[in-house]
Amino acid sequence: MIILKMKKITLLFTIVILAACMSDINAQDWPRFLGPNGNSTSPQKGLLRSWPAEGPKVLWTTNVGPGYGGPVIRDGKVYLLDRDDKTGDMMRCFDFSTGKELWSYSYSAPGTVQYPGSRSVPTIDDNRIYSSGPYGDLYCIDINTHKPIWNKNIMRDFGGTKIPVWAISQCPLVYGDLLIVSYSKDPNSGLVAYNKLTGNIVWKTEAIGNETYASPSVAKIAGEDHIVMVFSSTNTFMHKEVSTSKGRIIGLKPQTGQILWEYNNWENMIHTSPAFDAGEGRILAVGGYELGTAMIKVEKKADGSYTVKELFKHNDFGDHTKPPVLHNGYFYAQFSTNSKRDGLCCMDMNGKVLWKTMRNPLFDKGSMILADGLILATDGRQTLYLIEPDPAGFKPLASAEMLETGQNWAPIALVDGKLLIRDQSQLKCVKVTK
Repeated sequence: MIILKMKKITLLFTIVILAACMSDINAQDWPRFLGPNGNSTSPQKGLLRSWPAEGPKVLWTTNVGPGYGGPVIRDGKVYLLDRDDKTGDMMRCFDFSTGKELWSYSYSAPGTVQYPGSRSVPTIDDNRIYSSGPYGDLYCIDINTHKPIWNKNIMRDFGGTKIPVWAISQCPLVYGDLLIVSYSKDPNSGLVAYNKLTGNIVWKTEAIGNETYASPSVAKIAGEDHIVMVFSSTNTFMHKEVSTSKGRIIGLKPQTGQILWEYNNWENMIHTSPAFDAGEGRILAVGGYELGTAMIKVEKKADGSYTVKELFKHNDFGDHTKPPVLHNGYFYAQFSTNSKRDGLCCMDMNGKVLWKTMRNPLFDKGSMILADGLILATDGRQTLYLIEPDPAGFKPLASAEMLETGQNWAPIALVDGKLLIRDQSQLKCVKVTK
């Protein structure tokens, strides 16, 4: 009898632990740009596979300023770096259940560029939230006191006198005890790592590339983490006075900033998308201007140095605003620019493009998340899509006009069955699970 009771207790304990683990998986936070793993992938299960004609249920809507900054989610709260070009930036915190604004912190940073408004996605780490404003204001704010712990300016602090043409658009990267960002120096860029608690500089590079709008990312090379940064090729339209050079993809040692390897044959003059870790030492870069995509393979040699091999490069696949989504060995991306309207595209691991939607339907700089074997995607304009990724062809399961007309390029976020999407005036919370 005692043994039987013990078995029942053990079974009950196991069920409780499994339930807790499953709950944690489904309720995982969205603490940074591109989600918990930095690859636009969510562990969310139970997605609806069809929607009513009006689309999935909107749980709440709140007003935001114009721009392209996306939200992050942590412990039932939503954080967004909003902006008023007349005054400056605002870190805003909302209740994830109701959309009610809980607090905000503002600082002065007036100014307007083409495509006005917010730019980047904050990063949450413990009780701190980090953000990079369009004029170089890097802030670490305590989410409990709602006050800054430290702040820097990643343009003026390094001798920069003017912002990049379309402003600073990157998202800060937390790696261990470091906060890693690129800095801008008229019209060049470098990388700097701050102590995430104090704001003290731990290491920095020289201004080693052309201006970039991309965020630093992490890739696994030979079992080790490398910080990977993509720099644009020379923007010959906006910087006619400088000598031209191709773009660079560089890998650095996270602890010291030492450059471990580099690829110098990238051609994209307005680079925005972070490098994508495609596994087995493969790094995929995607862009939208001059060149669409390139994949390289980085390998570590016996002497500790690295080799870089170009696997393919072409202009038949790309994405202007974000890395692609990877599912079962196939990449999905929105490849539309001023001169191309290829829509949603699918490419295999060898660089072969299998299909494109072109303008039917058009996908143009929207955001995408892979969850439960499906893709949730905004099309950059008004429509939210539910798509079954398939290399055989475009398979939409549902779609609905959920946003107001405009350049709705902001990243989206998914937690606990609720999807956050925004346009140029509102942030919406949409129920996408059963």
